[in-house]
Amino acid sequence: MADITKTEEKSNNFLEEIIEEDLKAGKYSSIVTRFPPEPNGYLHIGHATSICLNFGLTKRFPGYTNLRFDDTNPVTEETEYVESIKDDIRWLGFEWANELYASDYFEQLYQFAVALIKKGLAYVDDSTSEEIAAFKGTPTEPGRNNAYRDRSVEENLQLFEQMKAGAVS
Repeated sequence: MADITKTEEKSNNFLEEIIEEDLKAGKYSSIVTRFPPEPNGYLHIGHATSICLNFGLTKRFPGYTNLRFDDTNPVTEETEYVESIKDDIRWLGFEWANELYASDYFEQLYQFAVALIKKGLAYVDDSTSEEIAAFKGTPTEPGRNNAYRDRSVEENLQLFEQMKAGAVS
């Protein structure tokens, strides 16, 4: 007869296994996760899954979660959505350590992109969605480079600066 008083052991998911191994090995002493919503609408069930994963990991393991709003398109973002997102996270039973906004470090992100362009590791791509689909490849066929990839560093830097200034859409 089975012992019904015995509690069932819950197995870890692969993320929990990796975190547990890294903490046990002393690779890290804590973890930091983040939830990065775009404040341009209300949250949906997929957001709730991400919230529970990221905040849940830092409830189980030592560490904390940052709430980092990806507010890179201010035209579509409103305070109403920011407050709604914060309310939803609290409703799910979680609290964040730091409230951050991508726009607060836009210049740093911009400079990282400039550095990548100067190294030839990034470029301004004017492809349409149809062109992107045609060039991206499939599981059995490798993707192909498009013509924009061959622009000079100087041309890419000029176009990127124009994008930052709002002259190129």
